Amino acid sequence: MSDRVISFHYEEENGSLPGDDKGERLDIFLTARLPEFSRSRLQGLIKDGFVTLDGALVTKASRILEAGARIELRIPPPQPSRLVGEHLPLDILFENEDLIVIDKPAGMVVHPSPGHDSGTLVQAVLAHAPDIEGIGGEERPGVVHRLDKDTSGLILLAKNERAHRWLQDQFRLREVEKIYLALVDGAPPTPAGRVEAAIGRDPAHRKKMSVMPPGKGREAVSEYRTLESFKAHTLLEVHPLTGRTHQIRLHVAFLGCPIVGDKVYGRKKPTLEIERHFLHAQRLKIVLPNEEQPRTFEAPLPEGLEGVLRLLRNGL
Repeated sequence: MSDRVISFHYEEENGSLPGDDKGERLDIFLTARLPEFSRSRLQGLIKDGFVTLDGALVTKASRILEAGARIELRIPPPQPSRLVGEHLPLDILFENEDLIVIDKPAGMVVHPSPGHDSGTLVQAVLAHAPDIEGIGGEERPGVVHRLDKDTSGLILLAKNERAHRWLQDQFRLREVEKIYLALVDGAPPTPAGRVEAAIGRDPAHRKKMSVMPPGKGREAVSEYRTLESFKAHTLLEVHPLTGRTHQIRLHVAFLGCPIVGDKVYGRKKPTLEIERHFLHAQRLKIVLPNEEQPRTFEAPLPEGLEGVLRLLRNGL
């Protein structure tokens, strides 16, 4: 596969007039005209010698452009990923040339990390779609949002850089509606409500997150409503408006009703017989690239969690 070459004429693109000395940074100019690429990605291409200015190689992203300048950018084909694809079962709910929507099972890690170098969702998708265009110059799917290892349900991965940028913007602008089902110990203070509690790294336990005091941490907002009430448990529908690490688990624990089976932020000994925490990403509503109307995807509650609810409904 050969390089993709894109050319620009700064005078035409910028609307500058001959003799106009008000220039623009090269990386900013390219970022504005190539929204499918991040600024850092374009800065890397400039640094690595893939951009010429009036026929001469330029490697400084901060180079100021002059009226009439001609810029040529070469985009190399994606390099083979350092990740090794693994043929693992995938419950694919939707797929096109830009993205894939998957119902992730509990127990599967999304991305390789220390201690989890195989059996991940990203590796399974890479094996499923080996000809993927890739992200950041590498043949690998782009993770737009994450689910904890023991959280099941909907997750979306991008197949190319354009889709990755589009989907990231949807999440960043809070235009994505995410609905989770959570079974909690006890009950929240009110049947429905809103939690506004900042989240940050726990200073005493660096592998954990924590609700932070005012003025610290990152903003985190969740809304919830009660779906069913049981003697000692409550089934909640939770709508996170932000996407902080462990947000739902922390916010319901902050309300005094931790998720059943959450041994990190809840009770060390689960109050019900369950092999995982009871949190499931049930519904996702989002506008996909090149579409105008939002699509809604849904993942049914896994049988193991349905079984827990059946026992509660039967008073067991």
